[in-house]
Amino acid sequence: MLTNQPLQLFITGGTLDKQYQETTGDLVFPMTHLPQLLQEAHSTLDIKTQLLMQKDSLEMTDLDRKLISQACSDSEYQNIVITHGTDTMVETARLLLTQLTDEHLAVKTIVLTGAMRPFMLQHSDASFNMGASLMAAQLAPAGVYICMNGQLFNAAEVKKDRLQGIFTPL
Repeated sequence: MLTNQPLQLFITGGTLDKQYQETTGDLVFPMTHLPQLLQEAHSTLDIKTQLLMQKDSLEMTDLDRKLISQACSDSEYQNIVITHGTDTMVETARLLLTQLTDEHLAVKTIVLTGAMRPFMLQHSDASFNMGASLMAAQLAPAGVYICMNGQLFNAAEVKKDRLQGIFTPL
């Protein structure tokens, strides 16, 4: 029988965590919605949540990506999920993949996930993607992955198909 492995959840923003601002019509980051998402899912996992940033991935810089990489390296956990905007998720995943030679990351399973529609707007893929990512982080071998649309992709072998709004193998 498999047991729940403790997980680290790094929050970086992305569409998953955006909320509609009624007065301006913008999508903004007033707070993270991950605690609510996990509560609604009745998650019983041992998850340590840490907010790193709340940014649209199109606004992420190399310094932001280095912060994510350092957080993964510094984490005592071997199983890590990172919420991330889908537009540059592949770039961040590939940067993390290059860092796997670092002895701190070589034994870790790192899964990036996000959503095409904000969790707070209903009819979102956020909960499905998060659940799949939490499971993938516990079961996949060490490496860097993207989990979207019910599929787990190796970071080196995935792309976002912007026309279809899905992730596909290279």
